[in-house]
Amino acid sequence: MRSPSVIAAVVAACVIGVALPPAWSQSAPPLPHRGATALPKTPAEREKALSDLYALLATAEDEEAAKAIADAIERVWMHSGSATIDLLLDRAIRAMAEKKPELALKLLDHIVVLAPDFTEAWNRRAYVYFVQNDVERALGDLRRALALDPNHFKALDGLAQILREIGQKKAALEAFKQLLDVHPYWPGAKQAVEELEREVDGQGI
Repeated sequence: MRSPSVIAAVVAACVIGVALPPAWSQSAPPLPHRGATALPKTPAEREKALSDLYALLATAEDEEAAKAIADAIERVWMHSGSATIDLLLDRAIRAMAEKKPELALKLLDHIVVLAPDFTEAWNRRAYVYFVQNDVERALGDLRRALALDPNHFKALDGLAQILREIGQKKAALEAFKQLLDVHPYWPGAKQAVEELEREVDGQGI
């Protein structure tokens, strides 16, 4: 078993120097202070960092290792490469924390227009729609997020949870299975798969 220090070193290398501290709507860990460490600077670097980190996550030896890797992935998700977009996203997240979904939605609308390939904006807007009970639009944004990044484990969790809630159990089961392929230690996913397998089998598929 790899020690925590080895795990941290490997993860930091994947994220080009991001140092690590010891569910769907949760915020990512805070970004390091500007200048202290470096996040990927180009789309190619970002893609490579995420690819390496997802590979590490899928083969994590235990929950502690998976959490460290997932935290690093979330930092990369939050980094668009544009200071303007990052600022708008930060304000949208704060607006949701302050129970201002209308403001958050307005900010996220701007982001998806300015940066349509920024996965995290679609994921965050999906959550706002969900809070507003607009399930159809939430599903649409989650599917857009997953089209951009099929390994986005929080978008997968959001999709699976909504599909289960609206009674699409077979589709929810597949989403939870995909989630476990990406993040083997995602809280509650294994239990959800077991429960849905029993329910779906009972429907006679």
